[in-house]
Amino acid sequence: MVTTVIRFINIILAALLAGTSFGIWMGFNPAHYTPSTYIEQQQNLVGSLNTLMVSLVILATIVTLTAAFLQRKNKAVFITMLFAAAFFASCIFISRFGNLPIQKEMLTWNAASLPENWTVLRDKWWSFHIIRTIAELIALVLVSWTSVQKQG
Repeated sequence: MVTTVIRFINIILAALLAGTSFGIWMGFNPAHYTPSTYIEQQQNLVGSLNTLMVSLVILATIVTLTAAFLQRKNKAVFITMLFAAAFFASCIFISRFGNLPIQKEMLTWNAASLPENWTVLRDKWWSFHIIRTIAELIALVLVSWTSVQKQG
């Protein structure tokens, strides 16, 4: 029963994390935003989602590792879950060393005084976001796949 509950929580966390990032990817491509729209949107996005997304990815990683441990007798599931956890963990590193430094800088911007390289930083942040989203989606697929497989 504990394993079933952990697997269920794992799917929910993975889906919330990957779904939110996927929605941002599909709906908020900043390439054609005006500078003022971009700054307002990005600062709002960071302010409203940063804590949630960091919490979700940390929880998803921990729950995935827990699920792997609980299913360690099934080597295929165990290894798949370790890969899923690695993809979630990679998101932590992508965010910490890719997105976060750019976000900290962006939070100081205003439309009247943008740095000359603002579009370079915007595009770099966006690339990190896409890579992170792909990693989350792969982890979601792996977590979901192990849950629909016959357990034994």
